[in-house]
Amino acid sequence: MSRSCLAVILAAGESTRMKSSMSKVLHPVAGRPMIAHVMATIATSGISDVALVVGRDADKVTKAASIEGLEVTPFVQTERLGTGHAVLAAREAIARGYDEILVAYGDVPLITAGPLIAAREALAKGNDIAVIGFHTDKPTGYGRLLVENGELVAIREEKDASDEERAVTWCNSGLMAIDGRKALDLLSRIGNANVKGEYYLTDLVEIARSLGGRAVAVDAPEEELTGCNNRAELAAIERLWQDRRRHELMISGVSMIAPETVFFSHDTVIGQDALIEPNVVFGPGVVIEGGAVIHAFSHIEGAHVAAGATVGPFARLRPGANLAEGSKVGNFCEVKKAEIGKGAKVNHLTYIGDATIGADANIGAGTITCNYDGINKHETHIGERAFIGSNSALVAPVSIGEGAFVASGSVITEDVPADALALGRARQEIKPERAKVIRERNQALKAARAGKS
Repeated sequence: MSRSCLAVILAAGESTRMKSSMSKVLHPVAGRPMIAHVMATIATSGISDVALVVGRDADKVTKAASIEGLEVTPFVQTERLGTGHAVLAAREAIARGYDEILVAYGDVPLITAGPLIAAREALAKGNDIAVIGFHTDKPTGYGRLLVENGELVAIREEKDASDEERAVTWCNSGLMAIDGRKALDLLSRIGNANVKGEYYLTDLVEIARSLGGRAVAVDAPEEELTGCNNRAELAAIERLWQDRRRHELMISGVSMIAPETVFFSHDTVIGQDALIEPNVVFGPGVVIEGGAVIHAFSHIEGAHVAAGATVGPFARLRPGANLAEGSKVGNFCEVKKAEIGKGAKVNHLTYIGDATIGADANIGAGTITCNYDGINKHETHIGERAFIGSNSALVAPVSIGEGAFVASGSVITEDVPADALALGRARQEIKPERAKVIRERNQALKAARAGKS
């Protein structure tokens, strides 16, 4: 849209009902603060200027809200005297002279651009106020939108509503757009002659109409307008977000056997024809390319899985794990800050950290890269086609050459040349009858102890 718009985001709540030591809007949904979800939607709605009304944790909230593409200016609300009072905390920004003022909330993270654009378009058609509402079969507790002949005539709080008005199922979300040329005048006319002595933004509808203006309501899906006041509502929002993302990914060509058991981060990227089995969790910073398979009960964070690679079951990929095409990280394996080459296999019960594994290398069960000396991290390099026998410990810094073999049960502390065989284990000895002697001795000791008791 060519019209200028300022978004006023109210994020000064005290988080009282969250029973939390941090601001409510900093609590994460899909690994991202609620306020950041709201700001991302603002940025996709054709809006670049934001007045952020903050209170508790003002610096942290401002930082979380500062995303690319937005010019965010914080304004501190020192008193809590209602939504109308909160918006006026950004008086200085509103006075700059925008065509539109859009009021939204930092604890409504599921809102999409559609309703915000619809409200802006309603102002562009000559309306003074555009309120975003939703239809629900459970309207109890919400303000009702009273519409006559296509115009919004009032927002009636439930406690003030008649029986007929309570039967209305179109409810107020709290989000609205205001004609920027009239916004300060309208806001300054809000009074506080109510039981709580607060200034309610909802009064703008009747104020605008009393001055000859026009107000309308635009509709939005109920779930997009879900707000958060406590931990139970936060969990409900997480479920809604996850359901939405699962649907989007499946429609885009990702297969999920039991989608309700798969959890994504806000930035998870998954390509077409990838298969995600049940009970998989994606943390931030994950890219899964098309055709990859993520087996059940895997946890992936900060990792890149190339096309045709397989992960799990019961695998953990930590930040910096980079699996090349056709590679495999199998069951009960952990990979951190490591490059797994094309076609390489890390099949079972293995830890690979701070390492580079060449193409077509095979890492036997129980192998560990000993990358930490108690103070510093060190790197392990394994060449192409190398074979690491089971139950081996590679003490970094160390390099295994291309095509080299490491015998099972070895502790490798020195570099292994290409095509060499390395053995780093004690020579086996056999002591005939020694096991019998030890067993009889232990049984006698046990019997003696039992006699004393």
